[in-house]
Amino acid sequence: MASLALATPATAKLTPAEVKMQTAVTTDVPRNEALLERLVLQNSGTLNLAGVRKVGAMVRAELEPLGFQVRWIDMTETGRAGHLIAVHKGDGKGKRVLLIAHLDTVFEPTSTFTGWKKEGTRATGPGSGDDKGGVVVVIAALRAMQAAGTLKAADIEIVMTGDEERSGKPLDVARRDLIAAGKRADVALEYENLATEDGREYGSTARRSSTDWVLTTTGRSGHSSGVFGRTLGYGAIYELARIVDRFRRDLPEPNLTYNVGVMAGGTPATFDRNQLIATATGKPNITAASAVARGDIRALTPEQNARVMAKMQAIVAEHLPGTGAEITFSDGYPSMAPTPGNRAVLAKLNAVNRDLGLPDMTEFDPAKRGAADSSFVAADVDTLAGMGPISGNAHAEGEWVDLASLPRQALRSAVLISRYAGERR
Repeated sequence: MASLALATPATAKLTPAEVKMQTAVTTDVPRNEALLERLVLQNSGTLNLAGVRKVGAMVRAELEPLGFQVRWIDMTETGRAGHLIAVHKGDGKGKRVLLIAHLDTVFEPTSTFTGWKKEGTRATGPGSGDDKGGVVVVIAALRAMQAAGTLKAADIEIVMTGDEERSGKPLDVARRDLIAAGKRADVALEYENLATEDGREYGSTARRSSTDWVLTTTGRSGHSSGVFGRTLGYGAIYELARIVDRFRRDLPEPNLTYNVGVMAGGTPATFDRNQLIATATGKPNITAASAVARGDIRALTPEQNARVMAKMQAIVAEHLPGTGAEITFSDGYPSMAPTPGNRAVLAKLNAVNRDLGLPDMTEFDPAKRGAADSSFVAADVDTLAGMGPISGNAHAEGEWVDLASLPRQALRSAVLISRYAGERR
């Protein structure tokens, strides 16, 4: 078996315990790959509640032998399976570290994308990178710490949610336990995929928010010969078009996107109960009575999110003659702003990188990352995202994970967590 020799003797600055971690991670490569295969083969689409619980039970079986107290938080009230929370009580002196991952995937049992296929150092399978690869990195890092003797004194809390891909409602209940864990921690690490571009690896100090919006417009229905006139006005579809076009022209600013995902207009136009399917009927010679659209906003800071929502509301309120409009916003994922504290965590990781003989990581462009659970704790604790393996095709058939990145990410985490555990509060 090849050794995970990341640093040459001339550059290596690892402690004896960290050298033991390096050896342990290398030795455990087959074991960790086998665990990832088992996790991937168990479907855990968010709405497959039994499947999510089974994956949670598999993770419990890995964590309890490491000395973690593991409990399952039932989330039936939100329509979801629940969350796994595991706590390791150390000596109470070092920094308290929160590790975040998720058990669910976007692939429900009806998906045609199934199985596990390994070709060289790449493995393909549903959830292999998002986020079962991240789950394995967490477990592999903790095993390495145990082998090196650094786990014993470490105060660690793990939260693995069961609904990251499709959050349960109400959101304040669905993320209650994660937010509470963030308030207890001194630093948080999130294990979704490592950000890469053109062969370089990056640190994720920020993630943008995700807020859904629904737009409804109304108009006076009548014979189209009277459209634009004093009696009928412009109709609901023209009002919808006006608003959406104003969004396009008036809202742009750095780190902001605002998508329109679905829309329909007619007499009438409606959304289904889940607001995923829009239907409309009408005739070319009748002005539209209603129109609907749904989309999202992604912003870098809470201030940007609030400012953009206010702009959108002002645009909606202007109205063409004979029309009305309303926009509503739903609770979504908050933003994770690039704070000095988050950058300090990246700096500490880069110190680990240098001691391992790896290149420094610069900050990844947050406009290229989606929302994630780390955003729920970032307001309370310094947070670094993207500590999982290299992966690709997330949320699509053909999702893959770079198996060679698993031990590298596990070693980075093992050393980083151990160093935090050794720092006095």
